[in-house]
Amino acid sequence: MKLFPDSKTFLAIGPFSIQWYAICIMTGAFLAYYLSLRNTRKRHYSDDVLNDYFVYALWIGVLGARLWYCLFYNLAYYIANPIKFLAINEGGLAIHGGVIAVLIYSYFYCHKKNIDILNFADCIMPNVLLAQAIGRWGNFINQEAHGPEVSESFFNGFLFFLKDGMYINGHYYEPTFFYESLANVIGFCLIVFVLKKYQNKKGDLGWAYLMWYGVVRFFIEIKRTDALFMGNLKIAQVISVSGLIIGLLGYLGVFDKFFKAIKPTVLFDLDGTLVDTEKAILESFEKVFEEKGKKEYFLKEVGTAVIGPSLTDSFKKYMPEEDSDKMIERYRYYNNEALKYVEAMPHAREVLTNLKEAGVYVGVVTVRHKKSANCIFENLKMQDLIIDIIAGDEVKNIKPNPEGLIKIIEKNNLNRDDVTYVGDSDTDIYCGKNYGAYTIGFYFNEQRKEKLDKANADDYISDLKDLIPLLNKKYSLDIKEVA
Repeated sequence: MKLFPDSKTFLAIGPFSIQWYAICIMTGAFLAYYLSLRNTRKRHYSDDVLNDYFVYALWIGVLGARLWYCLFYNLAYYIANPIKFLAINEGGLAIHGGVIAVLIYSYFYCHKKNIDILNFADCIMPNVLLAQAIGRWGNFINQEAHGPEVSESFFNGFLFFLKDGMYINGHYYEPTFFYESLANVIGFCLIVFVLKKYQNKKGDLGWAYLMWYGVVRFFIEIKRTDALFMGNLKIAQVISVSGLIIGLLGYLGVFDKFFKAIKPTVLFDLDGTLVDTEKAILESFEKVFEEKGKKEYFLKEVGTAVIGPSLTDSFKKYMPEEDSDKMIERYRYYNNEALKYVEAMPHAREVLTNLKEAGVYVGVVTVRHKKSANCIFENLKMQDLIIDIIAGDEVKNIKPNPEGLIKIIEKNNLNRDDVTYVGDSDTDIYCGKNYGAYTIGFYFNEQRKEKLDKANADDYISDLKDLIPLLNKKYSLDIKEVA
């Protein structure tokens, strides 16, 4: 085993070797992966989504880059010597082929995983510029991807550190690889730190990547001396112009109609939102307080303050001297008896029915226990109107932690980008905001509205039927409204 056996090799073990070129490519790829992972986590994708994507995208990209090079460099030679298709160690990767292959793979991957490809592109594509910038230094080590011959004085000033590497076979050559690497870093900074702040719609960052790299590569290719040709045309320039045009049209929204819209995910709180459980809740609390001789205290001092917070929080706040677990057990005993009197909120059934018929994903995230929540829907014969319920006993962290929203989305492979959460308490709204959802506060009386105001929901409704017009406007849908 030899470490650094020559200027181009990092490690040699017998007939096998690891080239610095490969180190540069993999370093860039993993940096792009790390930055993309931060972005996807902010959008509440599970790490598995990007991990699965990255493993295949990496090898598909390398394969695409190799095939592209072989196709346009000397196809007849590679057909006559098919084993040479695999000889990547001899050089020969064309980035455009890799990008095209990965874009095709991305389309099918996002379709399978029910991911909005434009949002996914925003998370990943700007970071590819950094990967490409680092990969270009592999060209420097290999003394390739350079421009025409230049004089020694060309490297005076800021380019002096490139001088020795660009001295090839007795001549100095212009470091076009460096221009492209620097331009890619600048493009990354402009897209991520400037354009992102003024992003108007999903996909803008991905389209910006195509535009920026299209312009950069077109002009770099003018000076490249090792370009691939298609007839008399430099294939990289043809693809760069195509990428620029596609990126510009995409940024202007021309292609929006061609991307199949993924229906939004609409999640509801249960108590006080889809069903009117206030009477049952208050009666159950009253009986627990009555057992401890505190009925008058409950009626005069506590009352509706227990609506919204978790049972644990309520009992710890208003009965701190008691064992909250035992108090919750007694509460559930009384509450289970009262569930038979629970009624659906006005228009709840019609709204859920219309959402289901429109193909919108509908679920419930509640602090109530699963058995109790299922009992309510079964009593009301509404269980077929929702896809799933994530209850308080199924998560480690209840609202306002967004764990319940994340869990129902991942469990049912729902659209995790366009999420609406509808609830009647400030806790619900904070939960939705912690996820990054579009939040709608529902109130059925002015007292409830006052409690919601401090959470600053995105919109408010006092009748569930008003939800559908908001969704139609927000997501450009055409869901049948409730009369």
